[in-house]
Amino acid sequence: MFNVFLVGHLLIVALDTIRDQRCEDSLKKIVEEVSPHVSGFKVGLSLLLENGLEAISKVKRFSEREVIADLKLADIGDIMVSTLKLLAGVGVDAVIAHGFVGVSNALDKLVFEAEKHDVNVILVVSMSHRGSEKYIDKHFEELLQDAVQLGVHGVVIPATKPHLITRARGVLGERVYIYSPGVGVQGARPGDALCAGADYEIIGRLITTSPDPSSAARTVKHIQLERVRECRGFL
Repeated sequence: MFNVFLVGHLLIVALDTIRDQRCEDSLKKIVEEVSPHVSGFKVGLSLLLENGLEAISKVKRFSEREVIADLKLADIGDIMVSTLKLLAGVGVDAVIAHGFVGVSNALDKLVFEAEKHDVNVILVVSMSHRGSEKYIDKHFEELLQDAVQLGVHGVVIPATKPHLITRARGVLGERVYIYSPGVGVQGARPGDALCAGADYEIIGRLITTSPDPSSAARTVKHIQLERVRECRGFL
């Protein structure tokens, strides 16, 4: 999946880690400052609960980068579809859903509706907390196969589990993008997931809580590029 174009687009910033989530100026400042260095933004449930769906519209207004709604949808198909329609109405580019709910009458309906609205679906197939090992990770291979069957845009695999990223890349080939959170506070370093085979690293507090988010984003991007050059041989 990696190519020369993607080497310039490795970073997604998680805006749900902004300290003052109700302050529009804080949101605007971070989005505008880091936009030149990133390929998109992730908007989580806490930010939406604080500001409503308008938060997505604001991010779209402050930047031309893509916006991923991270609600980790996990319900029957009809409920997820109704949520998707609301998100599509405010211009979201992708939604994150849990893979464990299964395909029939659930993810199949979500993906079908998402295609009609030109919204990408990204499935969670592993998580960074230890509880994921007890249930979700035991079905990792099956969740990957579901992702391939559904033809989703991407999957979420934490940067703290590079061995799973490498396994997933072998199964997914070039068909599905891998998004990896867990860089910074959770322990992974910028570039760890990329070198294991991920396409994007999702980074929040390392950038959003910095006194200078723009500088932090540039530093992260520089480290990512250096790591990718070393481990993948890009110039």
